[in-house]
Amino acid sequence: MNTIHNSKVANIFESYPVQIRTKLLFLRQLVFQTASETDEIEIVEETLKWSEPSYVTKFGSTLRIGWQKNNPHHYAMYFHCQTKLVETFKEIFGDLFRYEGNRAILFHENDPLPVDELKQCILLTLTYHKRKHLPLLGA
Repeated sequence: MNTIHNSKVANIFESYPVQIRTKLLFLRQLVFQTASETDEIEIVEETLKWSEPSYVTKFGSTLRIGWQKNNPHHYAMYFHCQTKLVETFKEIFGDLFRYEGNRAILFHENDPLPVDELKQCILLTLTYHKRKHLPLLGA
């Protein structure tokens, strides 16, 4: 597991309920694993945006992960709503995921995670600005 170097990000993870924290740390690890497997991505910056752990690359769109406090058994992966990301995920993966409009993939804490498909979503997000002109983002 990659060490969290940003103390503000670490504090946010610590504030989540244990079962949700475990799920979100798994998503975080998928982000770093996907980036490390991709030659196009040199650096992933981990920061906070809207008080949620966020991941940014030089040629990507911001990806956030977070807990839905008002729906405590759910957590989500958020995408910039003015991109074609979620629209593309819906086209490629159909109802494999639950979506929140054009901004998020939602998960219940007991959902099995389709890891390969999530890694594809992460890759498309972290390389978005190199792909946004391609049909289905080049997927």
